[in-house]
Amino acid sequence: MVLDPLRMLEDARGSARIPDKIYQRIEERFHIVMDGINRIEHASGLKYPYYYVLPELVLVSSSVEYDQVGIFFARTIPTIGFNNRLKVVIQITAPLVAYGLLGTVHAVLAHEFLHYLELVRRVIKMNLVSDEVSTTLFEEKYSDDDRLMNAQVVFSSDPTLIRHISNKFNDGFRDPRLEKIAVKEWIDKGLPVTNVRIDCIS
Repeated sequence: MVLDPLRMLEDARGSARIPDKIYQRIEERFHIVMDGINRIEHASGLKYPYYYVLPELVLVSSSVEYDQVGIFFARTIPTIGFNNRLKVVIQITAPLVAYGLLGTVHAVLAHEFLHYLELVRRVIKMNLVSDEVSTTLFEEKYSDDDRLMNAQVVFSSDPTLIRHISNKFNDGFRDPRLEKIAVKEWIDKGLPVTNVRIDCIS
């Protein structure tokens, strides 16, 4: 379990996987993440789960859609920790922190929080039947909504946050500005990337 959310980023800088300039940019902008988490906790009355910054960009593809690649800027990951206890971790990619606007970062953090709450709800209710595995990015875009708590209910005291979520996650996540910058400033410059298959993460 990573307790320091920037530890992996610091390690990546130490091993020269991440340039100092990128590290400093993320460190300077990390307050946006912290402000977003404080905002989510205040609006929901609940504590945000463990989270950390992954010093990579996550690219997602399927075996069917040969010409399409998606970008995941954050993920909610259930893990088995000490004494076989379930722990849920929010993984935030470095490019989101480095290049995302405040509204986008807060929307992504809130979206992942809704995944976390839905997962916890299912565990409490012992409703742990596996989801149907998506085999395409198209399927994943629509099945993602089925694994979320209702933002209107969870964040009822923060209509602006609800609006950010609605704007960014209307018909799947869309932020052409961020996606363009991530390609230009991260992928094209050879910074760390993880390639995963969509049917391995659903």
